[in-house]
Amino acid sequence: MQITQTLTCDLLIVGGGINGAGIARDAVGRGLKVILCERHDLAQHTSSASTKLIHGGLRYLEYYEFRLVRKALQEREILLRAAPHIIRPLRFVMPHDAHQRPAWMIRIGLFLYDHLARRKFLPASASIALARHAAGAPLKGEYRRGFVYSDGWVDDARLVVLNALDAAERGARILTRTECVSARRDGERWRAVLQDARGGQCEVDAGAIVNAAGPWTARFADAVGGAGNSQGLRLVKGSHIVVPRLFDHSYAYLFQNPDKRIIFAIPYQQDFTLIGTTDLEYHGDADQVAIDDGEIAYLCEMANRYFTRQISARDVVWTYSGVRPLLDDSAQNASAVTRDYLLDCNDSGAPLLNVWGGKITTYRKLAEEALDMLAPRLGSRRPSWTAAAPLPGGDLEREGRLVGRYNFDAFLQRFCRDYSWLPPALALRYAHAYGTRAARLLAGATRLSDLGEELAPGLYAAEARYLHAVEWARSADDILWRRTKLGLHSGPQHVARLKAWLAEESLA
Repeated sequence: MQITQTLTCDLLIVGGGINGAGIARDAVGRGLKVILCERHDLAQHTSSASTKLIHGGLRYLEYYEFRLVRKALQEREILLRAAPHIIRPLRFVMPHDAHQRPAWMIRIGLFLYDHLARRKFLPASASIALARHAAGAPLKGEYRRGFVYSDGWVDDARLVVLNALDAAERGARILTRTECVSARRDGERWRAVLQDARGGQCEVDAGAIVNAAGPWTARFADAVGGAGNSQGLRLVKGSHIVVPRLFDHSYAYLFQNPDKRIIFAIPYQQDFTLIGTTDLEYHGDADQVAIDDGEIAYLCEMANRYFTRQISARDVVWTYSGVRPLLDDSAQNASAVTRDYLLDCNDSGAPLLNVWGGKITTYRKLAEEALDMLAPRLGSRRPSWTAAAPLPGGDLEREGRLVGRYNFDAFLQRFCRDYSWLPPALALRYAHAYGTRAARLLAGATRLSDLGEELAPGLYAAEARYLHAVEWARSADDILWRRTKLGLHSGPQHVARLKAWLAEESLA
């Protein structure tokens, strides 16, 4: 295939998950010329397959990961301020099982969790009597005592997209469905070849490469001759199930299980409950990861230990699985593998930065540390900046500025007043998904019919067109599962109509 053009940049980022998008955003804000390539859609793999939590990792205290927990708790506060539309506080209830961890140990752990980092937005933990608490009603009667604590929930795929969007608006070039098929050092520069979905190729002349390929990090590092790190990655599969709503309140649950693992049960998309995750060693093809019958049975069984309403595989309406690329610390149990990260910069010629491990909560800090390493090598002396900048749509009170409190409810009231013609459920979804950017989606509309055809339940043509034009959505799956979760409400006929519409509009 003939090379059609040559692009020049300071930094080429390979991988459009949360780490790649976060690094692109930080880098372009420091004055660097950035290209990011992703061979599929943004967040198509691991970064949209999380438990969707912004959390310190309460269970990591058991493994003495105090530094990681503190760092994650600090980031939790920063992200709640930066994106209060897609990240929101969530209270978790932990029923006490007398056969599992003793109550005194849990109290100590929660005390540490409350105090390892400054906590401004979220209330402290507490003991509760489940018989007198709303969260006790769906539970079996033997669970009389519990604990409640705070963390955050996130729309993980949208978090990736918003980082990429901020990067693009600051000047980065985001190339989805574009694979880096080769890269070689040429003196103090990199020469890489990118290939798009139609087979077209271009060459990139880059000062440095960031390898943020997630489960494929080791493979890419080996391919370009710069592995450097002997630890490498340990691939762990995490799977989740979604079932019809098991409880009517707004609390989530953390359940302790006999195998010493935990699972979460989380309110999801108003009508559902999300249950997960599994942690299994994975040795297969990361492109083909999927839940198996044993994982479904396990998650149902663990939920059934606590809830009075029993579930089985017949109740599962959706599943998703992802391969987490965790830093290999030689832990025997997959659940105990560290969620920390390592940034390995190979400087034998043009720099190659390999990103090993990580978790979604600490992505911003990872990106900041990556640029602290790379920016001086690329001639930029600008300081870190992302801790004080909102993500697109997150400036709910002052344009372009962070505010000192979590303030989504006040924004929602204003939004519903300004767009009173929107059905309440649709207004709530737009406010959460787009924040202040919803005004751009709705520009010129004064009634529901102005949004065009309803292509799937709750999905109007105006939104689909916006997602294509602004957020790199190209397929029905991009729109129904990663930009929105309307796939949960869509039947085969809706998917077919959306595909046909994309083709009619020449947007596919």
